[in-house]
Amino acid sequence: MSHVTPHWPQPSHPTIQQVIYATDDTSFTTKSLSLITLPPFGLFAKLDFPPCTPAPSPTYATVQCGINSHLNLNSDLLYINHSCDPSLIFDTTNLVVMAGPKGLKVGEELTFFYPSTEYAMAQPFDCFCGSSSCKGRISGARDMKPEQLEGVFLNAHIRELLGMNGTKGGQDDETAKALREVVRVAERALDGYLAAKGGAAGKGEEKKMNGVKKVLNGGYANGNGIEIEAEGLRARGTTSRELSGEMGGDTRA
Repeated sequence: MSHVTPHWPQPSHPTIQQVIYATDDTSFTTKSLSLITLPPFGLFAKLDFPPCTPAPSPTYATVQCGINSHLNLNSDLLYINHSCDPSLIFDTTNLVVMAGPKGLKVGEELTFFYPSTEYAMAQPFDCFCGSSSCKGRISGARDMKPEQLEGVFLNAHIRELLGMNGTKGGQDDETAKALREVVRVAERALDGYLAAKGGAAGKGEEKKMNGVKKVLNGGYANGNGIEIEAEGLRARGTTSRELSGEMGGDTRA
C-alpha cells in the first residue's frame, strides 16, 4: 500500500500530541499519545482551515465531514488510530476534536471510532483494539448493524446516511444531562465575557456556542443516551488503522 509523506511542519501539535513512529519502514506501528488531561468532552483540537483543506475525493488519508464532503487533515492528527472504545471524538460537523465521555489522561493513546466519520471505507480491516466492545470488521458505518452503533457518537452526515435522524422517545442518561450542563456553564461564561467587553456576541463567538449545542443534538446512535460504563482500558492491540492504511495510519515520518 502507498504511504503519505508528511508535507507539514512537525510536530504540528507539540503541546497536546506525541507521535510514536514506527521503528522501520515495514512496520505499521505509528501511534499518538496525549500530552494533556481533559474532562469528558473537553476540547482537544480544532480542525482549522488551514491546515485542513477540502479533499476533491476520499482517500485513506481523508476524513469525511459531510455526505459528499471530505477533508485533508494536513497535520499529525493523521496519526490517530482507530479504536472501538475511543479516547477522542472527531466532530467533523463542527470541526473540533473532543475528549470522549471518559475524559482523557496524559499518556493515553489518542484514538477515534472511524465509522463515526466514515460511511464507507475503501480499505476495510479487522480491528484488534482489544476492547470488550470491539466491533470486529471495520469498513464504515454503512456495513455495521444498528446494535453495533448503539451508544456511539456519530456525525450528522453519518446519521443522515443511515436514516437515524430521530431519537428514541424521551430517552436520556446522565452523560446527556452532563453535556447540557456543560453548555449551560459555557453560556454563562460567555455571557460574563461579553458583559466584561461591553458588547454582544460576534459571529465567531456565536458560531462556537452553536457548535457546542450541535454536539448535543442527537449525536449518539441511541438518541440522547451514550454508554458511560467503563469497559476496561482502551487497549490498542495491533494497529488496525495502520494495517488498513485508512486515513493515513501508515504515514511515513
